[in-house]
Amino acid sequence: MSKQGTINKITTSAIQKMKQSGEKISMLTAYDYSTAATMDEAGMDIILIGDSLGMVVLGYDSTLPVTMEDMIHHTKAVSRAVKRAMVIADMPFLSYQTSIQEGVYNAGRLMKEAGAHGVKLEGGQEVADVVRKITSSGIPLMGHLGLTPQSVHQLGGYKVQGKDDKTARKLMEDARVLEEAGAFSLVLECVPAQLAGEISRALAIPTIGIGAGVACDGQVLVVNDMLGIFEKFTPKFVKKYAELNKDIRSAMKQYIDEVKSGAFPGKEHSF
Repeated sequence: MSKQGTINKITTSAIQKMKQSGEKISMLTAYDYSTAATMDEAGMDIILIGDSLGMVVLGYDSTLPVTMEDMIHHTKAVSRAVKRAMVIADMPFLSYQTSIQEGVYNAGRLMKEAGAHGVKLEGGQEVADVVRKITSSGIPLMGHLGLTPQSVHQLGGYKVQGKDDKTARKLMEDARVLEEAGAFSLVLECVPAQLAGEISRALAIPTIGIGAGVACDGQVLVVNDMLGIFEKFTPKFVKKYAELNKDIRSAMKQYIDEVKSGAFPGKEHSF
């Protein structure tokens, strides 16, 4: 808050200043109004509507089935809730890979229809042309390198990327290309901590790590993972700050018991 009580919105320039000053950037995913509102009130810097919603919200086995309509629907819900944080929406699989024109159009839809403040897409040199066109159209863009879930089959599974010299050099080159193409920041997922630190120091734009060590300029996690809501699997890089699934299950069991016994609703819940 400023002295006048107005909300200082997080923008690309604010994110850049955080890197320059050494202030770490906080980022989590959100997919609904209530969660996003709580997150914004808590002081989150960036809220990402990740295509991870495919797994933690829609029940798919990967992010690949997520559509533009899915992303627009959930981004609208989040953007309605947010007053301060920067809202970034993932561009889903095949929304930008088929042509530059389609990539720009879909990025624009996430801004114009869904209320996002920027978009995120996966890939390095192979997507540089679409990144340039999107950013030159006035759309803030966050890159994503390392483990890129939309390419999980090509990568041979969910594995750490950049462990050998060749792939490490490729990640550094891709990072530089994305910066040159206009990306305002870059997610590094499942990258060795030393390499992530080298990339972070080499770039003028901020890096956001997920399973990439503490040397990145910020961190991101899937909210359902860090709150202990999604229990199908837990990646090594996740720290659980709560075990909400246990609390939710306990509350639901108590509700069932009270409904069946007639303890709920009581007089205080009745008209």
